[in-house]
Amino acid sequence: MASVFHYFLLVLAFLDTYSAQSFCLPGCTCSEESFGRTLQCMSVSLGKISGKLPEEFKQVRIENSPLFELPRGCFINMSTLEYLWLNFNNVTVIHLGALEHLPELRELRLEGNKLRSVPWTAFRATPLLRVLDLKHNKIDVLPELALQFLANLTYLDLSSNRLTVVSKSVFLNWPAYQKHRQPGCGAEVLSSLVVALHNNPWVCDCRLRRLVQFVKSVTLPVILVNCYLICQGPPSKAGQLFHETELSACMKPQISTPSANVTIWVGQNVTLRCLAQASPSPTIAWTYPLSVWREFDGLLGGKHLTAVLTSSTAEDAALSELTIPAAHLVDSGNYTCAASNAIGRSTLVISLHVRPAPALPAPHSLAVPSEGSAYVDLRVAKQTVHGILLEWLAVADTPQEEWFTLYIASDEALRKEVVHIGPGINTYAVDGLLPGTKYKACLSLGGQPPHQGQCVVFVTGRDSGGLEARERLLHVTVVLCAVLLAVPVGAYAWAAQSPCSCSEWGLRCCPHRRKAPRYPPAALHCRDLPAVCEDSEGHMDPEGDEEKEGEEDSS
Repeated sequence: MASVFHYFLLVLAFLDTYSAQSFCLPGCTCSEESFGRTLQCMSVSLGKISGKLPEEFKQVRIENSPLFELPRGCFINMSTLEYLWLNFNNVTVIHLGALEHLPELRELRLEGNKLRSVPWTAFRATPLLRVLDLKHNKIDVLPELALQFLANLTYLDLSSNRLTVVSKSVFLNWPAYQKHRQPGCGAEVLSSLVVALHNNPWVCDCRLRRLVQFVKSVTLPVILVNCYLICQGPPSKAGQLFHETELSACMKPQISTPSANVTIWVGQNVTLRCLAQASPSPTIAWTYPLSVWREFDGLLGGKHLTAVLTSSTAEDAALSELTIPAAHLVDSGNYTCAASNAIGRSTLVISLHVRPAPALPAPHSLAVPSEGSAYVDLRVAKQTVHGILLEWLAVADTPQEEWFTLYIASDEALRKEVVHIGPGINTYAVDGLLPGTKYKACLSLGGQPPHQGQCVVFVTGRDSGGLEARERLLHVTVVLCAVLLAVPVGAYAWAAQSPCSCSEWGLRCCPHRRKAPRYPPAALHCRDLPAVCEDSEGHMDPEGDEEKEGEEDSS
């Protein structure tokens, strides 16, 4: 009886062992190799690694699958796993605890994935790792302490990634390198560290200087798979081998200028210059009182665009020129040139003084009223749901707060909208715009007529079926017309076909209107200009006058 019971236990043990060894994921193959049991999943639609894999596997190979991440604890039941090959998948993220429970791991291969970074501290859980293959990914950074937990690593492949700059300290801090550099190590041991760094877009500037020196003098224990590393940038070094290039030490930007104090008259053009020497090459930026306004104004083709041109005068030097056309008193102030690179940042202040233009005596000529030195800059800031938003910058020649008068008119409307705006407001929303219509907006301080450069003209797009298309056309044409159609014409002035007086304007210049326009005295301005009149309601329609007149007659 005892022998029968013993035999029964042996059968149960055999069945349990067979059941465990026969486990395999659907679509995958399992086999027995010399080093142990293997799981292979080739071109299987596997979105994640099952956390229920048995401990018996020594090698797991998953390739050409949509696997996109290695989550924490995904190998919780595989403490005996030694070889993990996850090549040619879509792995983008490796979580910090993904390699936990893998104390026996010897090889980790992640070739041909989409990794941009690696949690290097995760290798604290794999002290026996000897092979790490990361080639053909998108890794662009290698921290100085990346290899600190890879004391037994003998093969590291980082080729065909996006590394541009790597510090020599990465290898000096590598415990395996430090161990083999200790006195008493034999030559056979020193030949065991293999590193692949080729096919990366190396930027050969001062930041790569120490690595270049390391590659030039590399000896055992480090062996490069391909020692012919090639510079991809900067342009002066592109195509050079590490062994051919000589790199200078890094240097914080040093800035100079021909003149730190500049004085000009109103209306003159001025160019401020800033020369920066640094290694690596610096980037230069300007800040000044109206920098935010001017930069945005330039995007819309503004009248007062400040241009900045930066060029390289040498390998480690850059010259930046800031040009201000037709300077105004409001342009006076401190202009700061800031140069920065990976080493540091330096600044230089240039003071600009704009003086009022001297009054020229004219005893034998008619007196011309002065327009003052008020600065007004009007622009189309953005498109709204039903129209546009106007924005302006105004600086008066007196410190007191000023009211504004905004004039808005179009080709289609028979009147001109006049809006009085209080101090402290610098925006106005114009709604209810018609499609395919030219509009003109002018701004003045107080009740004065606008001066030259204080108007902006914009055209709405054709309504070609739907609000979405109209908004798209409106946006495009507003931007283009702010560039092409912004004309420096004072106030709201429309050219007639022939000279006419303001009293004749409503009858002769606007034949489609039967009644003479009403001219409020405060809103009527006449100038001694041919074929130019202003009023607050009517204007000439250059197209379709006869057609509109005929329609009125028939009605």
